[in-house]
Amino acid sequence: MEQAEIGLIGLGVMGANLALNIAEKGNRIAVFNRTVEVTRKFYADAGDLQGQIIPCETMEDFVAAIRPPRPIIIMIKAGDPVDQQMELLKPYLSDGDIMIDAGNANFRDTMRRFDHLKDSGLTFIGMGVSGGEEGARHGPSIMVGGTEDSWKRVEKVLTSISAKYNGDPCVAWLGENGAGHFVKTIHNGIEYADMQMIAEIYGILRDGMGMSASQIGDVFGRWNTGRLNSYLIEISEKVLKATDPISGKPMVDVIVDSAGQKGTGKWSVIEAQNMGVAATAIEAAVSGRVLSSQRVERLAAEKILGLPQGQRAPQDGMAFLADLENALLAAKIGAYAQGFAVMAAASKEFGWNLPMPTIAKIWRAGCIIRSGFLDEITSAFTKDPDAANLIVTPAFSTMVKETDGALRRVVSYAALGGLPVPALASALSYFDAYRRGRGTANLIQAQRDFFGAHGFDRLDGVDKHHGPWGSGLATLS
Repeated sequence: MEQAEIGLIGLGVMGANLALNIAEKGNRIAVFNRTVEVTRKFYADAGDLQGQIIPCETMEDFVAAIRPPRPIIIMIKAGDPVDQQMELLKPYLSDGDIMIDAGNANFRDTMRRFDHLKDSGLTFIGMGVSGGEEGARHGPSIMVGGTEDSWKRVEKVLTSISAKYNGDPCVAWLGENGAGHFVKTIHNGIEYADMQMIAEIYGILRDGMGMSASQIGDVFGRWNTGRLNSYLIEISEKVLKATDPISGKPMVDVIVDSAGQKGTGKWSVIEAQNMGVAATAIEAAVSGRVLSSQRVERLAAEKILGLPQGQRAPQDGMAFLADLENALLAAKIGAYAQGFAVMAAASKEFGWNLPMPTIAKIWRAGCIIRSGFLDEITSAFTKDPDAANLIVTPAFSTMVKETDGALRRVVSYAALGGLPVPALASALSYFDAYRRGRGTANLIQAQRDFFGAHGFDRLDGVDKHHGPWGSGLATLS
């Protein structure tokens, strides 16, 4: 029997869809699942693709079915289960074989696993896969981290299954060890911010302007034909126009307002802090989900505190809708700028040399944050790959200047009306702080020196690094 080009362990929803995608693109694949019945059912349901699939019921048969050096995708729950599966797999493997974690792993776990295998003859790939179930089945965006040799072994298969944007495959090798999973983590952080910002605009349209779900869907539909064209705006229109088959109400109106999260957004915030990079919009989005989960407390607080007196809907509704569209665009630019800044810092920290234009390119199709302006981000970083920040590149600085007035007006309207817009407001504050040459941290430095003698730098360069408060410290403390 002809050997498989690649193997896959774990036939849950994502693993099964990815395996079918691999088979459909003409690649022979061996599959294994701990529960034999799952493997048998998967193969039975594969239909015309059965000829490309080798179902295996033992680990020994599974490994033997793959052409060396053997690339094996592990598609199971992240964390300890991956480590356990690796240990079970190792005795059957040979020099040069490659274990590939395609789940939402913490990149620090990926780096640890990569180092653990370094002297064993085996190697490891951390592979970020974005696009959900649909992407896994028909073409995801794929972010690969590992050795260049291991990438070359899987390049043909991964290129064949990836999403395509105008014929360009949305897959790339991004660097050693944890590079792929780190980029996927930041992708998800931007995704959190993008979703939160869209939800905040929805809240203004619903609670500030009194629009129905269907009417808001129409607004998003119009926006999706312009500069906000994106997957998330597209699906927002669809979910807002959907009807609940049980109650007949708009589907979105019967959904509990408590959002879940699986950790990648939180990791992106933690790593931004570790790198010393401001990612305020992403932080606000993660905090927004935490607050949303405290529904019982929020309901109790509303009874005690009441809601702020509502703001009247703007007299010129069409002009305000244009402001909302531009405000969302400005805030999205802020979120993307923060995400790319975190990746640039990590690239230096870990020696990855992350290719920013390539990252923008492979996000243009297949992934959740795919959007029209990723082409413009690709162009901006191609022209200036070492740009300090996306918002100071020529194209995006122009866009910020064109749209931040609208963001300012929208945030002001929301604040006066008591409508929470933490991510939009954070993006605005980020712009204002980043563009201000003389900030207010001089006072913070003086305070730190006063109570802790931390010292400070002087604008005039005089070699004096402590203030005149001296003995007053003991008196006032």
